[in-house]
Amino acid sequence: MKYVVSWTPRQGGSAADNEASLKRGLDVFSKWSPAAGATFHQFLGRVDGEGGFSVVETDDPRLILGDTAKFSPFFEFHVYPVVDITDVAQIGSEAIEFRSSIS
Repeated sequence: MKYVVSWTPRQGGSAADNEASLKRGLDVFSKWSPAAGATFHQFLGRVDGEGGFSVVETDDPRLILGDTAKFSPFFEFHVYPVVDITDVAQIGSEAIEFRSSIS
């Protein structure tokens, strides 16, 4: 299964607190590596500096939980299960056909 993971920095302290939190998050990131069994297809940072996105594939969503838990003091995460757009289009077409068949 593929997932899109988004994150934004947790705010709430002073500018100095936020900067210290960012520094600590980067220190933790420098020692981190993805869990075995999770493939990161893309790892993207937002150009406004307010977070990023990754496209991760795994059969075990607990691996994503484990990775996001390591960074939860620094970032707020949203995880979305996704499918390829060709599957979305095919299933959408089948749904339209089904609805059209009902009088």
